[in-house]
Amino acid sequence: MDRSEAYGFSAAMSGAFLLSCLLFAAINRRQRGPYMDEAFHVPQAQAYCHGRFLQWDPMITTLPGLYLVSVGVVKPAAWLFGWTGSVVCSAGMLRFINLLFSAGNFYLLYLLLFKIHQRNKAVSGFLRILSALTLAMFPTLYFFTFLYYTDPGSVFFTLFAYLMCLYGNHKTSALLGFCGFMFRQTNIVWTVFCAGNVVAEKLNEAWKTELQKKKDEKISSRKGSFSDFIRLLQFLIAYLISPKNLITLTGLTWPYIILVTVFFGFVFINGGIVVGDRSSHEACLHFPQLFYFLSFTVFFSFPHLLTPTKIRKFLLSLRKHPVHYCLMAVISLFLIWKFTYVHKYLLADNRHYTFYVWRKVFQRHEVVKYVLVPVYIFAGWSFVDMLKSKSIFWILMYFTCLLAVTVPQKLLEFRYFILPFLIYRLNIPFPSLYRQLLELSFYIVVNAVTFYLFLNRTFQWPNSDEIQRFMW
Repeated sequence: MDRSEAYGFSAAMSGAFLLSCLLFAAINRRQRGPYMDEAFHVPQAQAYCHGRFLQWDPMITTLPGLYLVSVGVVKPAAWLFGWTGSVVCSAGMLRFINLLFSAGNFYLLYLLLFKIHQRNKAVSGFLRILSALTLAMFPTLYFFTFLYYTDPGSVFFTLFAYLMCLYGNHKTSALLGFCGFMFRQTNIVWTVFCAGNVVAEKLNEAWKTELQKKKDEKISSRKGSFSDFIRLLQFLIAYLISPKNLITLTGLTWPYIILVTVFFGFVFINGGIVVGDRSSHEACLHFPQLFYFLSFTVFFSFPHLLTPTKIRKFLLSLRKHPVHYCLMAVISLFLIWKFTYVHKYLLADNRHYTFYVWRKVFQRHEVVKYVLVPVYIFAGWSFVDMLKSKSIFWILMYFTCLLAVTVPQKLLEFRYFILPFLIYRLNIPFPSLYRQLLELSFYIVVNAVTFYLFLNRTFQWPNSDEIQRFMW
């Protein structure tokens, strides 16, 4: 980072943090007490603040990482500044922890963009800063900066683990992955993703060597023919059954293997991945979650994925391979028919945007979920097309993790899409300045509308005097 870029980044980060502090103050004036899931998180953190580490609310389903970090920050700060009484571990003080995580996420996003795209000399420092600012303002994540939820901390430790993995510090990466796991159990998938990065890199090197032996100029699996697929599959099997290769991969990924082993031990002892109340968090094969995620990604990345050029390329591909797309449509229709689940929270809680998406779109008519298949196919094609600069092994590894983190979830919840979206967005090619500005402007508008609704469009349920607010 040169001096001008350092000054620019410092200015952007300071400005964003100042704006967030002002918004934080406004939200805490309007909503002083715990709201939604904070009703469980805040009392639990306050119990830890008072040294009651054996006290546990059975309604909480995640591990105590957020509360431990909160106590580790708030207690020394209270001692240092002489805070006493109710201000220590108040809802506002605990929420401020996430404001700090948000600042850390901004910095990590910048460092990840720098590392992932370091070979692209056409990317200026200004574009990196702008892209980091845009992703830090990603609406679904940014909103929870101002409430005491696990998302900002979960993202922080997962992105930090990914960064350390890219720099080859795998022991540190696994340790940070453990911290992410302590915030949300499903983050173990992104530990596997970090290990998969190492494996994909080695596979790609070996694959290029294999092709060079046959005097091919590029990875022929890009052509997409069936013979190329068979050839790639044969290579994978041959590589992975080689004891020498397995020893090499184990030597590189052993910190992640230890962490995954600990995770399986936890699942065995705990009797499942969820702690506390399991009745509302049952795993299932909810394949349409992948379609929802693809649509979510196209919506929030429309300047990159929904362009006239993309649409023309898709229609050309559709004309060129009609049988392939017909087969994809049939498979998609079958998955929607047999594997669509509707969680009771989705139908009952009208404070979340997903309630209105489901009611206004999917519940309009039984046939709507099938009519949307062409949209899903285009979203999937555009999604994959933006990853064509990545190796086939990286793409396979990412999609494996994407399926693992989305499909088992019965509840349609946009927060579950934050990490797979950010990792995808970090790895696509740098867009033009115009598209980045359009994306940032869109995020600012969405955030403005979201916070306006949260602060000003309150309502009450007939059987309750509590003020209810709209949120993600």
